[in-house]
Amino acid sequence: MENASKALIIAGAILLAILIISLGIMIYNQASGVVNNNAMSEVDISTFNQKFTQYQGPNVRGAQVNSLLQQIQNNNITYQDDTSRQVKVNVTATWSGTPPTGAITGGSSYDPASTGATYKVKCNTDTNSGLVTSITIANPS
Repeated sequence: MENASKALIIAGAILLAILIISLGIMIYNQASGVVNNNAMSEVDISTFNQKFTQYQGPNVRGAQVNSLLQQIQNNNITYQDDTSRQVKVNVTATWSGTPPTGAITGGSSYDPASTGATYKVKCNTDTNSGLVTSITIANPS
């Protein structure tokens, strides 16, 4: 009788240990799912970048550059609390007036690109996230 009670106690302890281990695995899987959901999927990254890469090229008209600047401004206003999704502008081209600089937002003051000119537009992406982080507007080569 004494051996039977000891066997039941050992069996109960084993079941309790299995239950605790299973609970730990379940909590770990849920926590790793939350971490993975914070990262953007490839489709989300591609969709985000497409807003800007469609303007990329060696001979972009000034009107298209102005549309790009408006797109950047709208994006930066939308993601004003998430700096990882804000896009900065770097203008090295000849510009009539004040060129846009940095992360342009609703309060930014700059002159538009000359609609008769052509520009070289290059999108620069972050190596870790894959998102477009800055756009360089230069004179065409």
